[in-house]
Parts: sequence; structure tokens; C-alpha cells
Amino acid sequence: MNATVVEVTALDWESVVEKGTKPAVVMFYSSNCPHCQTMEPYFRTFAERYGEALLFARLNVEENRWIAERYGVQGAPTFKFFCSGRPFEELVGAVYPAMIEKRIEDLLAHGEECVRSSTAIDYEISGYA
Repeated sequence: MNATVVEVTALDWESVVEKGTKPAVVMFYSSNCPHCQTMEPYFRTFAERYGEALLFARLNVEENRWIAERYGVQGAPTFKFFCSGRPFEELVGAVYPAMIEKRIEDLLAHGEECVRSSTAIDYEISGYA
């Protein structure tokens, strides 16, 4: 994996994505997902192209089920876009790579405007009692 794509887990998710200094694009994937394998090279290419301005991260949903559940990830791959640690948009499945790139370019062009479209994170909410 390229150094421009960070592998995150439940242990570092908060510090890297939610409290990170850059807007983020996260690929939620599964190791046995053929569509994830198809999309991986495109994701790496975007990370190389836009990695100076954005964080590109991957999260294995099989090993980090709680994070996937928390963000409503129901299929792999799911690409979620974060501003100021808040999710504001997603694409699910083996979508056209141009769609992902367009969302990345919109994120870069509109910057902080995306926060108004995002949902605040309530750290007290848990699916586990």
C-alpha cells in the first residue's frame, strides 16, 4: 500500500479521521470483496494525486465492525467523505471512478461549506448497552 493511504482501525479512528487536521476520504472495505479489489487501484491513484490536501484512509469492516456500524456502512466498498471529522457524503459500491474524483474535487473546491451539510458526532451514542 502506498504511504499516501493510511490503514485505520478502531484504535486510531478518532485521532486520525474524526479529529484529524485534513478533510478525509475513507474507503470502508472487506478483504474478500471483489468490488473493493476493483476500486483499490483508483483509490490509490486519487490518494497520490490529492494526498497533499486530503487524508485518504482505509478501514477493514470485518475487523472494525463497530466503526462501520456507527457510520451506517452496510456494503463494501463504501467511500465516505469527512470534513472537520464529520461525515457529509458517501458513495457505495464499485462506482465509476470519475464519480469519486468529482466528489474529491468538490470537497477541495468548497472546503468548509461541507461542514454545514455534515452531521455532528455524538460521542455518547453507542449501539452497545
